[in-house]
Amino acid sequence: MDGFLIKALALNSLLVAAIALAVSATGDASAADLTVPHDPSALDVPTLVSTACSKCHGPGGVSTSPIFPILAAQQPSYIETELKLFRERGRSDPHARAFMWGIAQRLGDDQIEGLAKYFSSQPPARGKASSNSALADKGRKIFEQGVPEREVTACTVCHGPNAEGINTFPRLAGQHRDYLVLQLQQFHDRLRENDIMQGVAKNITEDDIAAVADYLASR
Repeated sequence: MDGFLIKALALNSLLVAAIALAVSATGDASAADLTVPHDPSALDVPTLVSTACSKCHGPGGVSTSPIFPILAAQQPSYIETELKLFRERGRSDPHARAFMWGIAQRLGDDQIEGLAKYFSSQPPARGKASSNSALADKGRKIFEQGVPEREVTACTVCHGPNAEGINTFPRLAGQHRDYLVLQLQQFHDRLRENDIMQGVAKNITEDDIAAVADYLASR
C-alpha cells in the first residue's frame, strides 16, 4: 500500500478514535455529542453554529482538533462550494462521509450562504511558529515557486501570495498542519475529488507535503 495512504488512514483512524473515546469518557451528550440535529433545515444560522458547527469547528470557526479545519476568515465562496458538495455527496473522502454528509444533506441554499458569511467574517487564526526553520523555508519556496522539475505548480497561483485564498480557492494560512498534510495526501492518492488539486498533488513527495504544511501552518 502507498506510504501516503497508510499515513492518511492511520491519522484518520487515530483522530476518530480519540473523539469516540472523549464521547465515551464524558458520557455527556451535550458536551461531546457529534450527532446531527434532527432537522437542520429548520434552524437559523446562529442556531446551526451553536448546536452543530461549533462542536467540531469551534464557535468562531477555530477548531482545536486538527481533524477539523479552521473556518475562520475562510473564503465565503469556498465554504459555499464545499457545503454544497457535502450536501450532494460530491466529496467522498473519509472525513466528508463521516462528519459532513449527514449535517449538510438538509441544508438549504440560504443556510449555506449564511454559514459562509458567518465563518468568513470571523477573525483569522494566528499561525503557529515553526520549530524547523529549514523545513518552513523549503515549504515557502514550494508555495511561491512550485517544483518545476516535477511539474508541481506554485500554490500562490490559486491560493494567493499570502495564502489568503481567492474566491473558491481556500485560505490556507494558519490552518492546522496535520489537516493540511492529510488533505494533500488525499489529493495525491485521489481519495478527495478535485481535478485541479489531484493534478497538482500527483507529483509531490512526502517531504514536499511536510514542508508546505509546516510553512502554511505558521502563516
